[in-house]
Amino acid sequence: MKRGGDLAITVLTGIVAIPLGLVIALLIRCTMGGPVLFRQTRTGLRGKEFEILKFRTMRDKRFPEEPDAPRITRLGDLLRRTSLDELPQLWNVARGEMGVIGPRPTLPEQVVHYSRRQRGRLDVRPGLTGWAQVQGRNSITWPERIELDLWYVRNRSLGLDLRILVLTVKVLLNPAGITAAGGVNPGFPAPTEPVETAATAGATTGATTGGAEPAPAVLGLPRQTTGPRPVPPLRARPARPAPVGAAVEEAS
Repeated sequence: MKRGGDLAITVLTGIVAIPLGLVIALLIRCTMGGPVLFRQTRTGLRGKEFEILKFRTMRDKRFPEEPDAPRITRLGDLLRRTSLDELPQLWNVARGEMGVIGPRPTLPEQVVHYSRRQRGRLDVRPGLTGWAQVQGRNSITWPERIELDLWYVRNRSLGLDLRILVLTVKVLLNPAGITAAGGVNPGFPAPTEPVETAATAGATTGATTGGAEPAPAVLGLPRQTTGPRPVPPLRARPARPAPVGAAVEEAS
């Protein structure tokens, strides 16, 4: 049923997305040349890797050590602020690699640092938007984001998905927390248990759909200064923060 809803939303959105995407592709081609799309390997459902698609927002490096920030073009900045750079991911949804709603997919080199519990994040398809995105996006730390994603996996339902869709529209109309200060989200969890294979991970943390729990409170951990502090849902009970390490992800 969820997969059917993802396909229906993709088809309806595609009516507007396809012509808009063609215009964006032409503008990228004229201002930066090729390629138009940025491709990156991410980890999806049950640890299966796939190639995520985004519109390109940065020009080529002029020298090997050039940082990313100066490479973002004016068009690229606009695409990021409006989240239109994520538009090609509708193709990932159509292919079944992603859903409309779910945890944002992370890099394989980050997933190997997940603990057994944190691998529960991989029990559902990654999404275009998710509970963590509407609670602060990149303005919150990695332990906070993972706890919010784990809460979604345990309590996912049609009603919660509809709520996330409504909140996503509000976030798009009033964007904040798109990129953390310096482009880095602090506090990515280091492993506290032996690293598992993707196959083992799928069996160790099953998601339940019945009996919703209170949403986790926003953890009292260091955060970036970018974006508003997310407001925790009512009747929140504090979640135990994961240990922190040094890995980071490109702004999603």
